Amino acid sequence: MTKTARLEARITPDLQLLLKRAAELEGRTVTDFVITAVRQAAEQRVEQEQVIRLSLEDQRVFVEALLNPPEPTPALRRAFRRHQELIEESR
Repeated sequence: MTKTARLEARITPDLQLLLKRAAELEGRTVTDFVITAVRQAAEQRVEQEQVIRLSLEDQRVFVEALLNPPEPTPALRRAFRRHQELIEESR
């Protein structure tokens, strides 16, 4: 048996009617309709946060930087040294 969890929400009567009508149009229960819609919205939001989409030009620039990285700047060298010091101090 699959474990489930309960989710409750207070909604307006207008929203309840809208959800019921949308579910009827798809031939599903309100519960199934809401679960599907909420899951799609959640997956889309998580994907928006985790996936980086680049234009073709941005992809080219990114790959070029990976293949031919610029020399580290003095500030980056100092930051790296400081990071190493902090790591050593924490041991």
